[in-house]
Amino acid sequence: MIYLKVKWKHSFSDEPVLLYSELDRERWEVRKVEIFRSGRMGYAGPGSADGGTDLGVEPLPSFEEIAGDPEFEPEIISKAEFDKVWAKATG
Repeated sequence: MIYLKVKWKHSFSDEPVLLYSELDRERWEVRKVEIFRSGRMGYAGPGSADGGTDLGVEPLPSFEEIAGDPEFEPEIISKAEFDKVWAKATG
């Protein structure tokens, strides 16, 4: 699995500013957490979702492609860091 944290720089009040994704080898999202400017969290995973969050309908682009867009700041994170955010969002 690959664990990715992406900071999304924008001014939309109804869109998340942090995206955490657990990706399989083909870069499909398995679990995802979205954090909004207000602190609200949404999540999606196998058989469950909350807060309007859904898993992607196609594989995520490569790290380099995401990093090439000035609106996004991707970072590879550990499973432990992802699991901590997931537990907070789903708890």
